Amino acid sequence: MPLARVARLAPVMAALAGLGAGPPALAGPDVPPLGAAARAAGFVDVRSAVPDAVIDLRYATADNFTGTQLYPSDARCLVHQSMAPGLAAAASSLRAQGHLLVFWDCYRPHDVQVKMFSLVPNPAWVARPGRFAHSHESGRSVDVTFTAGQQPCPAQQRADGLCLADMGTDFDDFTARATAFATQGISADAQANRAALRTAMNYGGLKVYAGEWWHFDGPGAGDDRPILDVPVD
Repeated sequence: MPLARVARLAPVMAALAGLGAGPPALAGPDVPPLGAAARAAGFVDVRSAVPDAVIDLRYATADNFTGTQLYPSDARCLVHQSMAPGLAAAASSLRAQGHLLVFWDCYRPHDVQVKMFSLVPNPAWVARPGRFAHSHESGRSVDVTFTAGQQPCPAQQRADGLCLADMGTDFDDFTARATAFATQGISADAQANRAALRTAMNYGGLKVYAGEWWHFDGPGAGDDRPILDVPVD
């Protein structure tokens, strides 16, 4: 890890050491303990790292590109513990600008990935399921945006009663406009918001996937890992 990033994340890492060494820096909801399978996989509830996270898991509703609910209604945003310091740093950077980090997807079970690819069999938009877990399937990628202060905003641009920043497209918009660095058809404000999201996530060492402005990979997201069968509730 570059020395600059080590220095930047040192306070966050210290606060999160063991993810149980003390209370988080911010007041947040009580985070229920994880099940045995999640603990064995090295997962944590993202609220352990980002207590003020806005959890808006689209696949826990029918408001997603499949039109069906893929997760249970009480699904949790689980990530591998290696993601926690970076997400905490990214959220801190956004918080200083008056924004909250919003999570649309986190760990994704393999069977859900299979169903998604059967509906959209285009690897540019949905990762092809294989013999190994990568990215969301290993808990090392997240789909995120952030809140904005403008009021009012359209109903489809809200999460948990809060306005979301204008990013030019909605989540899972399978068009060229959804690519991370798109400019055609994307307003200057939306381009600036996307850049602000990338900057904050990069501050935590998380890298955007060029094909989707909302998708960010953490350490080891592309590595081959055993397929998991961890419940998300």
